[in-house]
Formats: sequence, structure tokens, C-alpha cells
Amino acid sequence: MSVIAVVGLPREARIIGMVAVPVIAGGRVDIVRRRIDREIEGSVSGVISIGIAGALAPNLRVGDCIIAREIVVDGKRFKTDTTWADGLAGRLAETKSGAIASVRQPAVDKDAKAALHLATGADAVDMESGIAAEVAASRDLPFAALRIISDDAFDSLPHAARVAMKDGGGLDLAAVMGSLLTRPTQIPRLIGTARNAGRAFRVLLRCRDLLGVGLGCPYLG
Repeated sequence: MSVIAVVGLPREARIIGMVAVPVIAGGRVDIVRRRIDREIEGSVSGVISIGIAGALAPNLRVGDCIIAREIVVDGKRFKTDTTWADGLAGRLAETKSGAIASVRQPAVDKDAKAALHLATGADAVDMESGIAAEVAASRDLPFAALRIISDDAFDSLPHAARVAMKDGGGLDLAAVMGSLLTRPTQIPRLIGTARNAGRAFRVLLRCRDLLGVGLGCPYLG
């Protein structure tokens, strides 16, 4: 029996892969769905979406951990597994619970975040939890989501950060360099964005160590 971890970025995959769970990384919905479906053909105890996220709620700060109680995607709401979510909260210090909105395109500026917060009531936003929740529900598998805030509700990402991710989840270095060449004034903001992301990744690493093999799933037999 195993747990499938769904992430968006290669760095997240490297962190989570150290606890010997199958990790699915990628930014495109169709790619993620196919990979989840393929992994689920084996013996699976649950699915967890884990990694970094943007804040929608004004009270969330960079480095905060949010444990999802529900996922909001395309007007639908998916409840997470209560036992698993409670277990995560019990093993991790100073977490927050709430809803995560999952979107197809990144919410990259404060106005888009504010609008999404108003429309969904969600506290944070990512791009992977929705598809993970949908597939887990379709297979009647327990589902959990744990995300670390990497940018707050008032932060608009610089253009270079917006074009940085390839469809498969990798870094598009050419796009980043092109953006910096045409918009050099964004460099200080990009440095700040990278610093915040680094902090979030360090928190993710600590969470991984505290949760251990199975990422806190209570159904591993």
C-alpha cells in the first residue's frame, strides 16, 4: 500500500520523494490526471496534494501551513478526509485549516487573488489540488491537502516569475532571462519572490520530516 503525492514543481517533488511515496509533478491538468490514473492502478491508500501555494486570505503569511478542509475547483467543492486532516494538524505545529481554491492558470497579482477570495471564500490557491481531489473522489480514495504559503494576498508576482514554469512543471530559464532583459527593473522583486519561496520550501521540508513515510496517512496497512 502507498500514498500518492501530487505536487507542481520539481523542487517539491525532490523534497517529498525522499519519504518513499510515488510523486506526480506537473503543471498541466491532462498530464497530472494521466499520471494519477496510472499510479492508482496499483494498491493506493490515499492521495495528498502537497507543496507551496499563494495566500488569498489576508491573515496568511509566507511560511504558514494550511491544511485543507475542502478544495474549490470550477465551482465544485471536494471535502478532504477528516481523519487524515486532523492527523496532519496533530503532528504539525501552528497550522491553519481552511479551503484551497485550485485554478487552471496561476493567480499572480493581488487583484486576481482578491477576486478569487471573494468568489470562493478560499484561503489559499494552487494549481494541483483540484485535479488531485477530483481523481481521488472518482476512485473513492481518501484525500488530503497540505500547502505552505509562498506569497501573501497582497503580493503580485513579477513577470519573470509568471513565465518561469513550463507545462510539465520545470523551470523555463529562457523565458525568465528574456523577461529580465526586457524588464530589468523587476529584478529586486524577483529576488524577494525567490526568498519567499525558499522560506516556504524550508517549511515544507520540516513538514515532510515530521510526517515521515506515508505523509501522515492513517490508512496505510
